Amino acid sequence: MSSVTPFPGTVPGQHQQPKLLDRVRIAIRTRHYSLRTEEAYVGWIRRYIFFHNKRHPLEMGEPEINTFLSHLAVKGHVSASTQNQALCALVFLYRHVLEKPFPDLERLVRAKRTKRLPVVMTRAEVKTVLSRLHGTPRLVATLLYGTGMRLMECLRLRVKDVEFGRNLITVREGKGDRDRRVPLPTVVRQDLASWLSQVKQTHERDIAEGFGSVYLPYALERKYPGAGVQWGWQWLFPAASRSKDPRSGIERRHHLEDWVIQRGVAQAVRDVGIKKPVSCHTFRHCFATHLLDEGYDIRTIQELLGHKDLKTTMIYTHVLNRAGGRGVRSPADTL
Repeated sequence: MSSVTPFPGTVPGQHQQPKLLDRVRIAIRTRHYSLRTEEAYVGWIRRYIFFHNKRHPLEMGEPEINTFLSHLAVKGHVSASTQNQALCALVFLYRHVLEKPFPDLERLVRAKRTKRLPVVMTRAEVKTVLSRLHGTPRLVATLLYGTGMRLMECLRLRVKDVEFGRNLITVREGKGDRDRRVPLPTVVRQDLASWLSQVKQTHERDIAEGFGSVYLPYALERKYPGAGVQWGWQWLFPAASRSKDPRSGIERRHHLEDWVIQRGVAQAVRDVGIKKPVSCHTFRHCFATHLLDEGYDIRTIQELLGHKDLKTTMIYTHVLNRAGGRGVRSPADTL
């Protein structure tokens, strides 16, 4: 960002350090953070600098951070999670980019996140919504409900991650950078096999046109030069057209954008008249709640969801139809 004050100590004509936001990007990529995290952190740091009239962050500290966070809550009316994300971006800036001793975290404004019960559809509602979807959105939504995957976990699947012989799907680098295995729903086997045949035709056409190489994580592209065009590494749900990689500038086919599925699900929910705030993530909540309702062990569900803490999974015991899962009958029903 050219409008940010140069780093203290730089002399015109000498070799200067990269600009501040470029240093932020370098630090984020060094730690293998996702592109979404990079965009979010850079955006919050830019807003922080502009909020304080383009002062350099080295000249600011705890009071300016608290003023910015308070402004987000009072004037911007942002949610607690959004406010905490902004704080995480600023903590990253001071600790890993500026390497400045960070002020006492206890004195920083931290928004308290209120615990909310997740929205859950009944089995009949899930079936109705899925019946209104068609094509790729229906296949993806069925996988979300049948496996408990997050939307981006599903869209980032590679062809090699699906094992038809073992009825398994391997989720790579899920939340917390953890791998896990989830069941491959029998109901989607045939549709998924047909979909893969279409994807393979698209991949072969890309190769014929001089493309066909897919993004590979870390240094695998240098270590295995030909792996990028191999069938197993291709996205399970590729985009309809090729585009330039925002980091490398290479033209290739990325995975499907999340908004394609989100719009399809939102329209299906409106069509069937469900008043609940249903999203793609709701299918994950339904997966956990319905398994728990069928008597599956909560530890098993925790592993399938990829939760690090059992307390996160325990919230689904409070949304069961049987009064929080305890089988309590309302006294009003005995009148």
